[in-house]
This record gives sequence, structure tokens and C-alpha cells, in this order.
Amino acid sequence: MWDKYKEALWKTLPDLEYQHTWADWEEKGTNLTAKIYTNDYILKSREVDIWDKKSSIYNNILYPKTGANGWAGNLPCFGMDLMGFNEKRVIIVFDFQHPVEGYLMSVPGLPKFEGEYRFFEKGNHFSENIYIAKCNADEVNDHLPMFQKYLDEYKKLLEWETPDGEDTTVYKDFDTYMTELDPVAGYLKGKFGKDKSESLVNDFLFEYK
Repeated sequence: MWDKYKEALWKTLPDLEYQHTWADWEEKGTNLTAKIYTNDYILKSREVDIWDKKSSIYNNILYPKTGANGWAGNLPCFGMDLMGFNEKRVIIVFDFQHPVEGYLMSVPGLPKFEGEYRFFEKGNHFSENIYIAKCNADEVNDHLPMFQKYLDEYKKLLEWETPDGEDTTVYKDFDTYMTELDPVAGYLKGKFGKDKSESLVNDFLFEYK
């Protein structure tokens, strides 16, 4: 379901280099892989793929290296939650997620989300430009051009600021907030068990808290 989105990511940032596979699980008909990538400006891209016969979920957050001059001292992460639960229930979310709490980021030229949505509160690490769409499985690629536009803007930020620091404490508040917010542990508990699901959240997804 998300092949063209992945292609867009790797095409935009072709130098993302595979580092290692943190998890490769298969239980109760559900598969999960968790992998790490990096490049000159990205501290880590931590990618999770979860799929079974009916659903396909792709989650990735790109953590930029630290020490940029603008944007409240550091660049935002680029996060994507691409969630296909079945043919009729698909939720697409991507955004510039700033590590500073209470900093409302806005990128000129990108649409601003109007309204409220559970889990995503603008100003608490989510920007004014958060993109949220609900659709059917056969409509997924309708949102691909906007995804590409966001990726292009993110690449411009990276190349303009050229961050090179590796101060992971910058992401402590961000990862703490996301741990409390993210529903993935509950979703995975019934599939892989409590220990595995909690380890994925604490040791892989949000390890900087």
C-alpha cells in the first residue's frame, strides 16, 4: 500500500544509509520490521513496517542532527504515520515535528490544517502544517503529491541549515511526549505481547527520553 510513499522518501533522500535491523518479528499472522538509517544531516531515520493480510502500517520519524541556527535552535523531525487498517479505513499523517515543546512551527507555502484531531495537537511538537487525511485504500496515492511537496521542503531545510551535531538530549522532551501519545504499544500488545511491544516503544521508537 505504501510503496510509492517509500519510493518518494528514498528518491528525495537517496543517501539515507541502512545501519541495522532492530526487529524482524512474525507472530499470529502479523509481521513487523524495525530498521535504522542515517545520512550526513539525519541522526536517524527509524522505520517501522507492520502488516498482515488486511492491514499495512508504515511509521517513520527522521531525526535531524542538531545544532542548526534557525527554527528555535534546532530543525524539526519529519514524521509520517501511514495507517491502512482495511480497505475502507486508511489514515495518512505527515508533519514537521519540532523537538521544542510549545513551539508552533509553520512552513511557508504548505497548507495549514484546520480543525482538531485526536492525538495531534498543534504546538505540542506538531506544526500548523500537519497533514491529516482519511480515505479508502484505492485513494492512497491521491495524497502522494502533497507528501512529495512536504519532503521537498524538508530537504531544503536540511540543506540550508546543514546540521552536524549529535546532542540527543534535544529530543528528550519530544520522545517523552510521543511515548505518552503514541497508541502503538496497545495496538501491538495483542499481537506480539507486552514485553515486545513495550521494548519497541522504549528502546527503538522513542529511545531518547
